Amino acid sequence: MTFDDIQLLYEYDRWANDRVLQSIAELSSEQFTRDLGGSFPSVRDTFVHIISGEWIWLQYWKALHPGPACLADLKTRREALFNPAKFPTIAEVRSKWAELEQEQSVFVNSLTDEAVVKMVPFRTTEVRLGRLMQHLANHSTYHRAQISLMMRQLGAKSIATDFHEFVLADPGGTRTKR
Repeated sequence: MTFDDIQLLYEYDRWANDRVLQSIAELSSEQFTRDLGGSFPSVRDTFVHIISGEWIWLQYWKALHPGPACLADLKTRREALFNPAKFPTIAEVRSKWAELEQEQSVFVNSLTDEAVVKMVPFRTTEVRLGRLMQHLANHSTYHRAQISLMMRQLGAKSIATDFHEFVLADPGGTRTKR
């Protein structure tokens, strides 16, 4: 995994999250917060979970001393910052995502090939930063698929966020160039 691979993956992740936000903007407030019985009850709760996951990993990667104590502190902060009740409207979710998206872009664009292979403490071992970054992008994809199903349950239109859709939107591959 190279810097270019990570940069492309995160450009895709941001593109896909933005498309989901466009899609859910069509929901009524009631639809947005309706408990549909999923692993996260509503569209709102699921998207807030995506944002909170992207936030906590980003903070962990940026930490000067990542490890168990850092992670415990971040989990406490995440619970306070990302309680879904703090995001009663789609506009508030979109605003929080825009804030995080900017911070994430700065981090991703500051990486190098050497940084991507750097070992980072994780649970009882160490894992390459690039692998953890792949995990996060995959995690967000998983939950975007849940939102797609929820949109269908609500009788609303879901939007395609497959990687090939992202690639087809830029057939010449000109997006991520240093």
